[in-house]
Amino acid sequence: MLLAVDVGNTNTVFAIHDGATFIAKWRCETAHKRTADEYYVWLMNLIALKGLEVKVDRMIVSSVVPQVVFNLRVLSDRYFDCRPVVVGKNDCNLGVDVRVDAGVMVGADRLVNTVGAYNLYGGDLIVVDFGTATTFDVVDHDGAYIGGVIAPGVNLSIRALHEAAAALPHIDVTKPEKVIGTNTVACMQSGVFWGYIGLIDGICKKIRQEHGREMKIIGTGGLATLFERGTTLFDELNNDLTLHGLVLIEALNRSA
Repeated sequence: MLLAVDVGNTNTVFAIHDGATFIAKWRCETAHKRTADEYYVWLMNLIALKGLEVKVDRMIVSSVVPQVVFNLRVLSDRYFDCRPVVVGKNDCNLGVDVRVDAGVMVGADRLVNTVGAYNLYGGDLIVVDFGTATTFDVVDHDGAYIGGVIAPGVNLSIRALHEAAAALPHIDVTKPEKVIGTNTVACMQSGVFWGYIGLIDGICKKIRQEHGREMKIIGTGGLATLFERGTTLFDELNNDLTLHGLVLIEALNRSA
């Protein structure tokens, strides 16, 4: 079975794929000091709690936190007796071109989303990923990654607003009942929600104009379903897009 690991700036997702579907998914805080032994004990306990019989013999890692990769490599080698595929390394074949400025390193998650989205929806796409950063990734007609946009993430913006203004509380992001707030929390929630709707709509409009062709817009990430309630922009939502891309990349590299 395949263990797919998606390391984000805030959280890390571990998912087990049995060759046909994901049979289990877990999320933990991304911590670069966590050892391979700690990962293994945590993971085996979760597998046991679900009553699964799992034998991991393949592993793929996508990480935007380089310090975490070493211990995940050790986990794969020590406990699963396999060499992991690491997205972004020179020996990892993505199956699509990356057409950006020479010497630029593109985040592994953005490349994986490109592979997954092209497989599911074809080319000419904008993939909007609501993570620690809100990213807009442009997939060309032939599946190539050709660049995008990086904006501050929703929760990051909320935290910055709270920390920079002493009188403003920390709030949860939600769709407010009205645009015009009548108290501090409602005002902040409206500003965050409708501000991000304006950001999403505006950036996607500009990308479409610059790209010069019709484009589908795919939403992914934990907050995609929330923001879909404020716009008709998204053609598809897929919270497992990154994991789907990881399965495709691992299969491609295994068959090479």
